Amino acid sequence: MENSFEHTFFPMTSITSGIGKEIVPDVYCYPNQIVNVLYVGNPADGGVMVDAGMPRSADKLIEAAEERFGGKPKAIVLTHGHFDHVGSIVELVEQWGIPVYAHELELPYLTGKADYPPADPSVDGGLVTEMSRLFPNDGINLDANVQALPSDGTIPELPGWRWIHTPGHTPGHVSLFRDSDRALIAGDAFVTVKQESLYKVLLQQKEISGPPKYFTTDWRAAHESVRKLAALQPLSAVTGHGIPMFGEELRSNLTMLADDFERIAVPEQGRYV
Repeated sequence: MENSFEHTFFPMTSITSGIGKEIVPDVYCYPNQIVNVLYVGNPADGGVMVDAGMPRSADKLIEAAEERFGGKPKAIVLTHGHFDHVGSIVELVEQWGIPVYAHELELPYLTGKADYPPADPSVDGGLVTEMSRLFPNDGINLDANVQALPSDGTIPELPGWRWIHTPGHTPGHVSLFRDSDRALIAGDAFVTVKQESLYKVLLQQKEISGPPKYFTTDWRAAHESVRKLAALQPLSAVTGHGIPMFGEELRSNLTMLADDFERIAVPEQGRYV
């Protein structure tokens, strides 16, 4: 296995980093610097980890898993493979020896066959956008440790949940949804902080936004993905970046984003616009 940035240090850390929060009884959100890692499943029975955090965070993520599950998770599900969502995955897989699942269209970036398009620091935004020129766009190589999610929409080790293809930010981006309580894990299909602004990221100011602009390459698909998620009418949502949203606040904000996506989410200029 190979991850060229797993030992890279990123100095950005939000005020919520390391402060976990239970979203619903079996969904636990653990902020890791500037990204959210999810531990999903009944704490007594173990569960699944969603995404693998920032580089050099394996020890903290292992500790959080032990506190939540009493041991290792049964599997890791990736919403996508950008560096801030797979930063510690090689170390975690080596430590735990568990399977990793992702959408089949994301597998080239997780098996050493492709790199992501580089970040676009020219999109309108803030200091994080300016810094994005330094963000790695390398793919990683998990060899045979990663496999495609089942084509029927089910998620191994997570009964009652289904994955939904929500491309735009990346070709194989997925979100996770449970119909029984309309709980949504959105990844970066949309976020609840203006991820381009360093000030807002560090303070975690809640604000509905589209996927991070500097790494999104297909805005038409991104808009359709937001429409798809809004149509589910989720009652709770935790995104890859930002503060969880619930109830009427979530419904009204997500509807607004779907209806006014061009103004709210799409940059006025950029390499991928």
